[in-house]
Amino acid sequence: MPTAEEVRDLVVHALDEHKGQSIETIDVRCQTDITDYLVIASGTSDRQLRALSEAVVEALRGRGVRPLGTEGGAGGDWLLVDLGDVVVHLMRPETRDFYQLARLWGDLPRTREQDGR
Repeated sequence: MPTAEEVRDLVVHALDEHKGQSIETIDVRCQTDITDYLVIASGTSDRQLRALSEAVVEALRGRGVRPLGTEGGAGGDWLLVDLGDVVVHLMRPETRDFYQLARLWGDLPRTREQDGR
């Protein structure tokens, strides 16, 4: 079974491979025991958000990790994939700007992946 860090890295790689935008990870271990990492990424349409979600699930399935749950769906502008140690939030840019989820976690350790392709 992969570690939380390995799951996080697999998620980021899957999102990057499928053109996820503004990928950001937040280490929340010191703030909550519900999960270790949040991964937040943007997609330009509900279709891309679904494709990103499916890519994450498929990438982890090969490593024996199945989601505990998923939320959102057709026509949604925010999808969530709960992998236990890693929770993935996939949002359209305008939804991400509105909710500013990353800001809620203050100055916790984070990384921001560049969109430069």
